[in-house]
Amino acid sequence: QVQLVESGGGLVQAGGSLRLSCAAPGRTFSSYAMAWFRQAPGKERECVAVIGWIISRTYYPDSVKGRFTISRDNAKNTVYLQMNSLKPEDTAVYYCATGPRVVTTEESTYNYWGQGTQVTVSS
Repeated sequence: QVQLVESGGGLVQAGGSLRLSCAAPGRTFSSYAMAWFRQAPGKERECVAVIGWIISRTYYPDSVKGRFTISRDNAKNTVYLQMNSLKPEDTAVYYCATGPRVVTTEESTYNYWGQGTQVTVSS
């Protein structure tokens, strides 16, 4: 079974930064898109960043554009999410996922998920 392992979550003040990491030990996902989703209490899960296997292809929703940056290191089978200028509304459990070959926000196409890491932004 494929396992994705997230790390880097925590508590930060508004305006601060965090970097999340997602590793896939023993597996290679270099030919697949990788994404970060988040889910806040009482809200639906939303996609906040996607990076294609062609690294220049990325996607961000307007809510995080200019503040979040997704990157990947295929040699390390790891994807990162650099989050700057964090806001209280960024508070959520963040999940990494992979599966599709194309850059997409469609959850059903992501068949491998991590366990999630909590990000809490205080005001």
